[in-house]
Amino acid sequence: QVQLAESGGGSVQAGESLRLSCAISGVTSGGACVAWFRQVPGKEREGVAARHTGLGSIYYGDSVKGRFTISIDDTKETVFLQMNRLKPEDTATYYCAAQRGSCWWVGSPSSDRFDYWGRGTQVTVSS
Repeated sequence: QVQLAESGGGSVQAGESLRLSCAISGVTSGGACVAWFRQVPGKEREGVAARHTGLGSIYYGDSVKGRFTISIDDTKETVFLQMNRLKPEDTATYYCAAQRGSCWWVGSPSSDRFDYWGRGTQVTVSS
């Protein structure tokens, strides 16, 4: 059974940091593409960061480059999103997603490619 569960969201002031975690089970053995997306009401889900559980390219959205870092622990069962120098425009619900197999994108990761999703965790950044 595949399960993804995010944690680590919260309310912070602009300039502060948060680290999101996503516990993943049932999908990463054999390699998987894992990603963080975010969504605000009325807008499409936006790819924030993505990478393969093995080697390969790492994607960051233009708005988070240099501030966010996606990483995976040695067990390949926890994916992190370290978010530094947070801005009010980073306020959103953040979702962890996973897909077995290869990790690729054209421009940015498409949410349509990911079969497995967590329920999301809210991040609120106040100015």
